Amino acid sequence: MTTELLHATAVAINGEGVLLLGPSGSGKSDLALRLIDRGAVLISDDGVLVEAHSPLPLLRTAPNIAGMIEMRGVGILKMPFADGVPLHLAVKLGIDGERLPPEDQVMNITGIDIRFIALSAFEASAPLKIEQALH
Repeated sequence: MTTELLHATAVAINGEGVLLLGPSGSGKSDLALRLIDRGAVLISDDGVLVEAHSPLPLLRTAPNIAGMIEMRGVGILKMPFADGVPLHLAVKLGIDGERLPPEDQVMNITGIDIRFIALSAFEASAPLKIEQALH
């Protein structure tokens, strides 16, 4: 089974995996913390193992950082985490998405097309946009 290590952060929202992708400083951990505050569960921060699986890739915790997330300016926090969560949505951070994007935007992850959206992590509405995009 193929597994890729991505520079990303992942959370589970009601059992659905969300992969936050972007360069350093784009707000991956910050957005993950705001989603966790709304009920999401951490999968992995800063490094996510993505395992090829059918019908959807699985998001796995990188073992050396399991249950840890960085809170910039505060330090490393320890918290409960989930592992082996099906990937339902990829989110590209650091770029402004289209005002009315097409609903069929996909990116290929481990050979499977996954729906994605693009947004700025630091918008107050970013957690709501992700939750809505999952529906």
